[in-house]
Amino acid sequence: MTAVLRTGPSFVAPPPGSTGIDDLLAAARSRLHRLSAPETSAAVERGAVLIDIRPAAQRAEHGEIPGALIIERNVLEWRLDPRSDARLGFATHYDLEVIITCQEGYTSSLAAASLQDLGLRRATDLAGGFAAWKAAGLPTK
Repeated sequence: MTAVLRTGPSFVAPPPGSTGIDDLLAAARSRLHRLSAPETSAAVERGAVLIDIRPAAQRAEHGEIPGALIIERNVLEWRLDPRSDARLGFATHYDLEVIITCQEGYTSSLAAASLQDLGLRRATDLAGGFAAWKAAGLPTK
């Protein structure tokens, strides 16, 4: 079977008004005060909530941050929006300091910006994600 290479305007040019992922990520990050691994550790010590949004397979392969709350990406907004009937018990106010981590710090930036859109103005992410945490020599399990 031979693969068919599709060409033409609908496969080359993006639709008008669309945004590429690089621009979407840059816009999200422009709104965040991203934290380094040591800054994240200090924030957690003072009461910030660290949330790991990686899927179970990534956590099993790479490890976890002790004490991080696991909320997979597909339900994050429902669990943290104070208006949501599906929110977690601690998600009762918009001043909650939340730090999101993923594996390398890309998905977490988009997720943190989404939480800011919900009104959680102190939401941010761990720059470099779990990989940066581990590289900094911080505890993992």
